[in-house]
Amino acid sequence: MEVSSVPPVLQSMNKVATAVQLRFDVAGSRSLVEDVRQRLLRLGGKRVTAQGVLVIQSQQHRTQEQNRDAALRRLVELVRRAAEPPKKRYQTRPTRASQERRLEKKRHRGLVKRLRQSKAQLE
Repeated sequence: MEVSSVPPVLQSMNKVATAVQLRFDVAGSRSLVEDVRQRLLRLGGKRVTAQGVLVIQSQQHRTQEQNRDAALRRLVELVRRAAEPPKKRYQTRPTRASQERRLEKKRHRGLVKRLRQSKAQLE
């Protein structure tokens, strides 16, 4: 009979540092038009530093190369989204039916509140 030792299961699978940080200087980029630059800074949110540098981190893959590609794809997607101009919002008016429903709800709510008052307060 042969007994073989089984290596212990490691808790930390990813021992090699494969995470990447992609930094793109949005504020100093000359290749972006001003309105695209502003939209990209807004889309970046918390990932944009005070100096206007967009930082994208990727650590979902096992190799640095795959993480680099993933970070680059995310940057391209952000720039693509910032490049399309926002749709113009047209002001609309509420329909007559919706206005009437709103007023009817207000009347009903007022009636409920009046019915909850005691007789002494009504007089």
